[in-house]
Amino acid sequence: MKMEDSPINRLPEDTLHQIFSSLSLRQIMICRSVCKLFNHILTSSSFMHLISSRSHLNLLALRPPHHHYNLNRHVSLSTSLHVYDPDQNQWLRFNLDFLPFRYPHPVASSLGLVYLWADSPDTPGSNKSLIVCNPLTRQYRVLPQLGSAWSRHGSVLVDSRNRVMVLTELAALYFSFSQKPQQWLKFSSNLPSKPRSPIVISNSVFALCDVGSPWRSKWKLFSCAVKSMLNLNLNVMNNNWECLERHEWGDIFDIMKRPRLICGNGNKILMIGGLKSSYSLNQSCLTILILMLDLETMEWEEATRMPEEMHRWFQDSKFKVFGGGNRVCFSGKKVGRLALWDCCEWRWIDGVPGNGDELFRGFIFEARLTAVP
Repeated sequence: MKMEDSPINRLPEDTLHQIFSSLSLRQIMICRSVCKLFNHILTSSSFMHLISSRSHLNLLALRPPHHHYNLNRHVSLSTSLHVYDPDQNQWLRFNLDFLPFRYPHPVASSLGLVYLWADSPDTPGSNKSLIVCNPLTRQYRVLPQLGSAWSRHGSVLVDSRNRVMVLTELAALYFSFSQKPQQWLKFSSNLPSKPRSPIVISNSVFALCDVGSPWRSKWKLFSCAVKSMLNLNLNVMNNNWECLERHEWGDIFDIMKRPRLICGNGNKILMIGGLKSSYSLNQSCLTILILMLDLETMEWEEATRMPEEMHRWFQDSKFKVFGGGNRVCFSGKKVGRLALWDCCEWRWIDGVPGNGDELFRGFIFEARLTAVP
């Protein structure tokens, strides 16, 4: 029987809405991919209003492996947002074909909204647009256009108030939806090196910077309050970056190889890196370590370390880290799957989109039907 001949087509739209409204948000998202009719019903404004009070889902979203969007093998990844549901151990996909831009590249998320770089339709390649959208409701908004260099070298940060920053070693851009006129504000960064894995917690930006020599890295933690970053009258930022150091921290940064930062729960920072076996150059790592900094007490503690049988897959491989809260995800070259630390337990994630051997980055995506760009 063809879908158009199915008895379900004879039901009034209001009846279908009532039937589907009994499903959970997770089930609704799955049903959207069943057929065009279900997708039309479950994305209509009337149905969205009916289920607008549903709670959000905590998902892990993947970024495309790299910025070469026009390679055929990455087309399916770059035209969709692939997310993993840790609670159901299930992969989901949101189609991004509602965006009238070439090669959308998701990079960040906050409060149910996803931020993506995309080629401008009129001048592909020369300029990039930063787009904010809700993949569930298929609504989007375009931020003021930027040059392509910002998308290549800048890290996109979004806080809980949906204030947007694009941070590089030399400069930073700031945008707020509440400011008038709607434009990017540009400031000088003056960081000692390219900021590594910058994050936003409360009203402050944190980043790691390498202050060592060309032969030996030496990582330090820097912070800058967002409110001190802004001087709207002068449009400049004095060097308000502060190197956070405490005598009692000892050699906390020296024991970590290629550390990265991730937002923890509340006012906590997670720092992830390889635990060095010695201080010599090109040393091997004993395991992958996750440390936690409490910003209220300014004390570090060990959160966990990767199990030995899992670390074997990463010890000779370059790896990427993403996540947030009590969930940290690891992607290794040619590992073929992702490793996940999920609320104090370690497990593997299979079924990674693509060939599974790529190095993936990602971000936490709180899927919400009520988020409006």
